[in-house]
Amino acid sequence: MFRYELLAFIPAIGLSGIWYGWQGIALILGAAIAVAWLARGDIVPPKSPSIETPRDPLTGLRLRPTGETLLDGLLTEAESTGYTIACIVLGVDDAHLIAQQEGEAALNKVLQVTAERLTDTLREKDIAIRLKGSRFGLLIQPTPRTDLASVIQLSARLQKAVEQPIALPGRTFYINAHIGFALSPHVPERTGQAMFNAAECAATEAAHNGPSAIRAFSAQLKETGQTRTSLTTEAANALESGHIIAYFQPQLSSHTGDIEGFNAVPRWMHPSKGILTENELLPAIDAAGLSDRLNEIMLFNALSALRGWDRCYREVESVSITLTSHHLTNPQLPDYMMRDLARFDIAPKRLRLVLPQTLIAELDDTMVSHNLQALHARGFPIEMSGFGTSSASVHTIRRACADRLRLHQSFTNKIDTDPDQQRIVSALISLAEGLHLETLAESVQTIGEHAMLTQIGCTVAQGPAIARPMGYDDTLEWIDRHRDKLKATPKLRRR
Repeated sequence: MFRYELLAFIPAIGLSGIWYGWQGIALILGAAIAVAWLARGDIVPPKSPSIETPRDPLTGLRLRPTGETLLDGLLTEAESTGYTIACIVLGVDDAHLIAQQEGEAALNKVLQVTAERLTDTLREKDIAIRLKGSRFGLLIQPTPRTDLASVIQLSARLQKAVEQPIALPGRTFYINAHIGFALSPHVPERTGQAMFNAAECAATEAAHNGPSAIRAFSAQLKETGQTRTSLTTEAANALESGHIIAYFQPQLSSHTGDIEGFNAVPRWMHPSKGILTENELLPAIDAAGLSDRLNEIMLFNALSALRGWDRCYREVESVSITLTSHHLTNPQLPDYMMRDLARFDIAPKRLRLVLPQTLIAELDDTMVSHNLQALHARGFPIEMSGFGTSSASVHTIRRACADRLRLHQSFTNKIDTDPDQQRIVSALISLAEGLHLETLAESVQTIGEHAMLTQIGCTVAQGPAIARPMGYDDTLEWIDRHRDKLKATPKLRRR
């Protein structure tokens, strides 16, 4: 119990010994011991090692187990105040494609920047959590004003913050983010785990509904997740009963504004769930092992549409359909496609075959390469998706026998306001022109983007800014309406 303060008693001990003998020494020692005893509370005990909250090494955010514990505390607090708790889950759309096209380092950069932007946008007391994959959880502290409208506004603000351009080495990159959220009164169980599960359920539904979607959790939404499993068992009957058909999205020429063709996409006319998009039906089709049958139906619908437009004097040049791995590994693919074309009296040049990014890596496969060359030799135009985002070289483009390159949405997004996007797309179009290839811009969202792409020199465009996919009967009216609009446009005469 030695303390440095006791050194001050040494001279006093010496003097008391001289003056009073042993009795003086004993008195002073007793006083020193008493002082030391009374001062013992000032001694700082050694600190026990603190247990730090586990954090994500990439973003520095807390992890889900911590988030569930914090939510449990907030829910307990809310029970006494009557306030509403909100749990938001935000995910980066198509994160697997970013990793595929740009590399894992680029995806990590996107996730780091997203975490920083979320933290900066949230209030000081709100907490960001790192979830699995490319998702983040956001715990919103209870307030008297937390309701559906306020959380939708907050979700839109968070979405806007994370969708700002991200600087990657050599380029500017844009992402889309889906959001799902749950409010405590709508969650069956009042636990942190249940809140996270509900918000993730809503986020999954948002991801299925296209880029930048926002969904709120409800009891019906929980049933939707269970419904997706049942879709697999319904898929076979839907294909054979004609409930899964092709919808057609118009493609416009940038030079003339006329209809260049249509892009065929699958739609499921579900009797109780309405129209299901490819994001919802393709997983069910794949799980049921019915991809080959879907390919046959899409080809039949595309050829039927071409013949129908011809008979109605609508003069549509072509339809694009997407090839799959099941297509290209079939040794009889060129022959059976030629037989189908002969049945409908359609020339091969009117059926454009789209090679998706996921198949570019399979060009080394002998059968895939053989089928592409055979199709090209028979006169089928071939389009290659994801131009500029994949690692495809000029040699790969030639091996794919492509005559048109599709610009990925990440390049066309906000091209009307971003000079970096304009320079990149101009360079890509120049490269394509140098190879005597056309370019097609995918998923053009706004009139401004379409106008800028036309100005830069992109050959063809498709996307919501032009029209969304529609049934065959609706295409007839749309074609007439569009061509009437073109006829009414004043023509500039040359002197």
